[in-house]
Amino acid sequence: MPASGAVSQPRVLPGSAYPLGATWDGKGANFALFSAHAEKVELCIFDRRGQREVERIVLPEYTHEVWHGYLPDARPGMLYGYRVHGPYAPQEGHRFNPNKLLLDPYAKAIRGRLRWSDAHFGYRVGSSRGDLSFDRRDNASGMPKCVVVDPAFTWNSEVAPRRPWSETIIYEMHPRGFTMQREDLPDKLRGTFAGLSEPAIVGYLADLGITAVELLPVQAFVEDRHLVQQGLTNYWGYNTISFFAPHPAYLASGEVGEFKTLVRRLHDAGIEIILDVVYNHTAEGNELGPTLSFRGIDNKSYYRLNPDEPRLYADTTGCGNMLNVHHPRVLQLITDSLRYWVQEMGVDGFRFDLAPTLAREYNDFDSHANFLDAVRQDPVLSRVKLIAEPWDVGHDGHQLGHFPPGWSEWNDRYRDTVRRFWRGEEGVIGELATRLTGSADIFDHRGRRPWASINFVTAHDGFTLNDLVSYEEKHNEANGEDNEDGHDDNLSWNCGVEGASDDPDVRRLRRQQQRNFLATLMLSQGVPMLLAGDEFGNGQSGNNNAYCQDNAIGWLNWPEADEQLTGFVRRLTALRRRHPALRRRQFFTGDITRGGRLKDVTWLTPEGREPTEADWDFPEARCLGFVLAGEAGDYFLTPAGSQEPDTPFLVLMNAHRKAIDFTLVAAPDDGQWRRLLDTSLDPPETEENFEAFTAYPLKPYSIALFVAEAVG
Repeated sequence: MPASGAVSQPRVLPGSAYPLGATWDGKGANFALFSAHAEKVELCIFDRRGQREVERIVLPEYTHEVWHGYLPDARPGMLYGYRVHGPYAPQEGHRFNPNKLLLDPYAKAIRGRLRWSDAHFGYRVGSSRGDLSFDRRDNASGMPKCVVVDPAFTWNSEVAPRRPWSETIIYEMHPRGFTMQREDLPDKLRGTFAGLSEPAIVGYLADLGITAVELLPVQAFVEDRHLVQQGLTNYWGYNTISFFAPHPAYLASGEVGEFKTLVRRLHDAGIEIILDVVYNHTAEGNELGPTLSFRGIDNKSYYRLNPDEPRLYADTTGCGNMLNVHHPRVLQLITDSLRYWVQEMGVDGFRFDLAPTLAREYNDFDSHANFLDAVRQDPVLSRVKLIAEPWDVGHDGHQLGHFPPGWSEWNDRYRDTVRRFWRGEEGVIGELATRLTGSADIFDHRGRRPWASINFVTAHDGFTLNDLVSYEEKHNEANGEDNEDGHDDNLSWNCGVEGASDDPDVRRLRRQQQRNFLATLMLSQGVPMLLAGDEFGNGQSGNNNAYCQDNAIGWLNWPEADEQLTGFVRRLTALRRRHPALRRRQFFTGDITRGGRLKDVTWLTPEGREPTEADWDFPEARCLGFVLAGEAGDYFLTPAGSQEPDTPFLVLMNAHRKAIDFTLVAAPDDGQWRRLLDTSLDPPETEENFEAFTAYPLKPYSIALFVAEAVG
């Protein structure tokens, strides 16, 4: 009994409908959950180990379709989840089941992992009525739990690099696989954000010359049940279940601040951090999937359902469901999540997986879709780097070039054209020229710039660079799908032998081809994206779909790193950083540059003349040269504050199996050409000067790069 005259404190107060999620205010925590169709919401509180449910509290208020309450005695670290009551009527789109503990869509941290059992399914697995049946088993013991967090973090004087797009070099990295075989890291830090924060890792990235790391999904995800049963995992993480919480397995400390420390240390090194995010679908799958969060909170609001049969889900992702971005609360969820990662977690941009799904109005892609318009006008999101994977598996799903101003896009036409050229295909040089110069045919509209094109040769999905030059067929047997998964048309060439080879000629050609791809990438207009490990010859034994390989197949093989190749990449990134002509802010026009005597780009045949239409169309042509006028790029700012143009560059490319004598054109001011690199020479090759109008012996499968140099 309270003392005489004292007023007892209610266990739960009305609280507020905003903000959504669990919000610690220094005294207690407010809990708010959107559900338009629920009839009651229970907040379930667990012991410190998350094993025993110690209390259930009915959220007392329902305002604007938000259930809410305030717990004065809640503290950071408290574990919780929800049980949501309402109709179980799949044929009407409702799948409420209060026997299932549910994750808060706005949870800022998750503790524990999902332990699979039939209890996670809202229907009785194996029932003759399928998902129309109702399962009464409690799943709480196998569910991860949400955590009330204290967001406080000391950023000190941390300042985001805010790299211009024209200076950006992206490095696509798996947050776990990057460090798992780093012998210079303690075991407990490998595979975690803390490991990536170590000085040796940050220093390596800075020395490599990249300006941004693009992390594969780090938002909390779950393992697919069928993979777990096979002893595999959802290694890549494209199976999100919580859009605010970092994936628990990546936190060595278990604390959210560990990710913020990674951001701060990368920023201190001048490196931005871009997240690969999956807002197109969730880990709950189709109508036969588990009930873990959104499905049990308000299935009809969160997911796009089949209008003719609401028991089923619309799906342009190939993953069983798609979020209902048309619903204002779902759109709010996505934009709130994005702003949280920018403002609270400090990230610098996002790459959106299967982005057309987010921009579909009804069935068709729309460049003015709700999501795209919301991001474009947002004062926070419109200022960060936005990258679209511009395809999904729905109708008319390939939308390269159709995203609005402010977006960059993965350019698969660049990837395919460069691969076709270097494996020696006919009739490629015309399209190659377009891809090397920023793909203006795709992006030069609505004021978009060359950096709208994210150029890549390899990415996490597909062969690594080493495997691209070592295999002509995929070898995905370890995935347990009879080698039927993954792409078949890889546009690869094994240099004469499938797989590993001891033949010195084959090995030499493979090293040379890797240099060709890397040099092409770094000498192209647009934004280069390098797959982590390609700079040192990492391979996956021909597996081009290592999504489930959380092992030596999917991890970077640091013990066998080719340091010579890494040094070559460092030279390329340094060259790109020093010379604005290699990273223009404007598309080429083919005109004489201002104050100059050269076209901004001049294409060349081996005879040293500009090609005719017949030359471009000649099917046997596998050689291409071009001069970049120094005035065509951005200007240097000298120490005195004046602007000076860059120097002209000459690039020669030969994808033929025989050598070609390429006549060097005149250098400006009667100068000469200084060779900076030749991929046919093992690095570090020495620089050498060549007179104009002499024939340069361009070896088979090679690139030579020259810079104009005055004589005397």
